[in-house]
Amino acid sequence: MAKSSADDEELRRACEAAIEGTKQKIVMSIRVAKSRGIWGKSGKLGRGHMAKPRVLAISSVSVRGCDSKSEGQRTKAFLRVLKYSTGGVLEPAKLYKLKHMSKVEVVTNDPSGCTFMLGFDNLRSQSVAPPQWTMRNIDDRNRLLLCILNICKDVLGHLPKVVGIDVVEMALWAKENTPTFPKQRNLQDGPVAAAVVESDIKVTVEKELVSQAEEEDMEALLDTYVMGIGEAEAFSERLKRELQALEAANVHAILESEPLIDEVLQGLESATNCVEDMDEWLGIFNVKLRHMREDIESIETRNNKLEMQSVNNKALIEELDKLLERLRIPSEYAACLTGGSFDEARMLQNIEACEWLTGALHGLEVPTLDPNYATMRAVKEKRAELDKLKTTFVRRASEFLRNYFASLVDFMISDKSYFSQRGQLKRPDHADLRYKCRTYARLLQHLKSLDKSCLGSLRKAYCSSLNLLLRREAREFANELRASSKASRNPTVWLEGSTGSSQSVNNADTSNVSEAYAKMLTIFIPLLVDESSFFAHFMCFEVPALVPPGGLANGSKSAPNYDDANDDDLGIMDIDENESKAGKKSVELEALNESLRDLLDGIQEDFYAVVDWAYKIDPLRCISMHGITERYLSGQKADAAGFVRLLLDDLESRITMQFGRFVEEACHQIERNDRNVRQIGVLSYIPRFATLATRMEQYIQGQSRDLVDQAYIKFVTIMFVTLDKVAQADPKYSEILQLENYAAFQNSLYDLANVVPTLAKFYHQASESYEQACTRHISMIIYTQFERLFQFGRKIEDLMYTITPEEIPFQLGLSKVDLRKVVKSSLSGVDKSISAMYKKLQKNLTSEELLPSLWDKCKKEFLDKYDSFAQLVAKIYPTETIPSAEEMRELLASM
Repeated sequence: MAKSSADDEELRRACEAAIEGTKQKIVMSIRVAKSRGIWGKSGKLGRGHMAKPRVLAISSVSVRGCDSKSEGQRTKAFLRVLKYSTGGVLEPAKLYKLKHMSKVEVVTNDPSGCTFMLGFDNLRSQSVAPPQWTMRNIDDRNRLLLCILNICKDVLGHLPKVVGIDVVEMALWAKENTPTFPKQRNLQDGPVAAAVVESDIKVTVEKELVSQAEEEDMEALLDTYVMGIGEAEAFSERLKRELQALEAANVHAILESEPLIDEVLQGLESATNCVEDMDEWLGIFNVKLRHMREDIESIETRNNKLEMQSVNNKALIEELDKLLERLRIPSEYAACLTGGSFDEARMLQNIEACEWLTGALHGLEVPTLDPNYATMRAVKEKRAELDKLKTTFVRRASEFLRNYFASLVDFMISDKSYFSQRGQLKRPDHADLRYKCRTYARLLQHLKSLDKSCLGSLRKAYCSSLNLLLRREAREFANELRASSKASRNPTVWLEGSTGSSQSVNNADTSNVSEAYAKMLTIFIPLLVDESSFFAHFMCFEVPALVPPGGLANGSKSAPNYDDANDDDLGIMDIDENESKAGKKSVELEALNESLRDLLDGIQEDFYAVVDWAYKIDPLRCISMHGITERYLSGQKADAAGFVRLLLDDLESRITMQFGRFVEEACHQIERNDRNVRQIGVLSYIPRFATLATRMEQYIQGQSRDLVDQAYIKFVTIMFVTLDKVAQADPKYSEILQLENYAAFQNSLYDLANVVPTLAKFYHQASESYEQACTRHISMIIYTQFERLFQFGRKIEDLMYTITPEEIPFQLGLSKVDLRKVVKSSLSGVDKSISAMYKKLQKNLTSEELLPSLWDKCKKEFLDKYDSFAQLVAKIYPTETIPSAEEMRELLASM
């Protein structure tokens, strides 16, 4: 017999190489032919398809158990299908798990019996024809199938269904082909390798499909007969005859037990009769029990209805009692609401009556009251009665409060001790007024809750009355403040030139003017803010706090506290604090600003009067007043103090307007600076502006820097424009006038320009204009003495653009002879010409301190021009000699 491929070691090594890296070990490998077939189909073997060479390999791997039940290691077994690649190398094609193998079927249509199919229960499509595997011979088939069945039984614990093969035949084949030599392979590969060693086909009897006991029974049975293994048909016939004899003996035994069976049947019949009698009795009892159950259910139903009716009646009575209690109007509250007094002693009773009325009205509204009750006639009538009570009380309370506000203010106005008098400034004190108003704060809260529309007239009445008091206090305070502040007036004419340059400026101290204005703000701005805050809370406006916690209303750290510490704490609850919405707050804030306008309107006139009075005494005090106002304005951040911010804005605008008047008038004074008279020397407004700027810097406070800088811009712009106009009126001396005045501007403002950026910018502008005027004046003096010399050089320079230097000496008027004449006429008495230049520079200059610097500039300019002329002569007339630039520099230095 040819050697089986199962014993091919090279095939095994090729398979192991194909699955390298999977940690699996090859148990058996064998060559097969693959074709297609169908389960249970007879006929041909389905060889219409070309048979393909394949290799079937059984592999195993040992894994460690992950749960408590599977301690140690367990083995997994696989059936691998390998195919040949184009280079004849084996590569994996299919992988099946043996634990899913459900069927092994040998194709009966193959006469050789070498073809079989393997079925698995986890294939996705059972309708696809499974592959058919054809072995070379029966021995190879038996080796493979026996190896698979042994692994399934010993390792996996179950056997697949075997179809088309005789198990006895398989056992006999396994016994005959078991080798007798000892094992050669190491059994460390696990239970699968120990069960089947592929190279030697070590199939042990203990691992066969028939157990050891069954095999011994079969051997004992076979030993009773003397026959060869070829007499199987005779053995089968003898077994059939013995089986028939056994069946006949069993029938005979059954027939002999008939009397016993009759007794059993009689007992069964008697028991059946008893059961039928018992069933009849149970039917009768069931009918009676059903009737009794129906009667009990009827009784329970009637009882439940009576209990439910009793509970409902009790609940109805309780609910009606509650409704009647809700509808009842206590007599003491009715009397208080319709005719009670509003004196301070009776306010507690009035507040209690208001709280009851508010609660009663709220209790009859649908969200609180059951909707079924809302349509009852009694509820409607009681609601109408409560509305009538509300209307009556709101009307009485509103009329009382309007009269009360007016009487309070009239009493204070009639007492002159409340106001400032001659020789005595009186700080307004509203502590008593607020204390008396605070008595009715909670009453106003309840009036708002009952009828919000009534607050409009009350707010107007309060604003109208208190406005009279505030305006009277401000008027008397402002009048006495002006009368008690003694200050001499400073001149409003600072930059007028008609009075001459020797005008003396009055430097009287006017600081008490600013102090008076600051005192006016210190007293009244916090008062107005506090009055606004008190009014907003007292009149139930839903707005944020007017003065932030920890903040000061006047923007000053030393703000006086002229009222008690809890002046704005009304001691009341915010009844509607949960009703505030964003839109509602906006409407409330608009209404509050309207009321504050009524409360404080007109008081600004007394502030304007103080500003105008201060302006007449010293216009420059507008600068300090502007800074004071800006400081107070930056401290007003609360929404409800909006009118106070408007007042401060108006004051700031008024101060800015008055200061603007002063600046415009000063600019007109500069423009009227003796236009019809010839000006010489420094114009009068130059030094006066320095004095004015120094005074303005002393008055700057806080945020008034921008105001002063804008004035500087206007002043200096007009000054420079006027200076240019005056200089153009006399062209002969225009440069002298400009350089002297620009120099004076720089000298007088040097210190201020170092600290004031705006003046520093104009300082640099004056410096540039001064340099330009100096250059023009010096050039005019030089050309007056040496005009022919430098005119000759200019002609040469002009011709050098059009012709070559060698051709210039041959031009008309530029020959060497002409050069000698010009040099002789210009430089023959050069020392006298230079002296003439110095005298001319000195003659028209009124500021002697400028002469040294101007003469140095003149010498430098002359040397630069002469040096350029000497270079031209050396280049065009190389044979001619003239005094060198060094000789001329030595000459100037010696003079």
